[in-house]
Amino acid sequence: MAKKILIVDDEPSIIVALQFLMEQNGYETLVAFSGEEAIEVVTQHRPDLILLDIMLPVVDGFEVCQRVREKPDWKDIRIVLVTALDRESNVAKGLALGADAYVTKPFANADLIAKVKELLECRG
Repeated sequence: MAKKILIVDDEPSIIVALQFLMEQNGYETLVAFSGEEAIEVVTQHRPDLILLDIMLPVVDGFEVCQRVREKPDWKDIRIVLVTALDRESNVAKGLALGADAYVTKPFANADLIAKVKELLECRG
């Protein structure tokens, strides 16, 4: 069974590109355009991994990450923050909140796929 990846970004062009990339690599994809929608999708579909933008309307990616990490049933969901925010303080905050990886835009597709595969293989 294909692993499920939730892609969360408020930019439709980024969602489409990431969705294509993940599906080309054999993953099932789910999408959300906001932090609130992301939490709903996680509740309903429990993805294996979340590709999560930080700059989202109302509920940002940091808060989504924190909410996912607060639920014991979701502890093994992998979270990759995919964002244009590249300051050290943002990276530190994301990792402190429980993100498994932090990838800055723009990124190389091969690097992102390698990170996703690595995280899904070490799931346990």
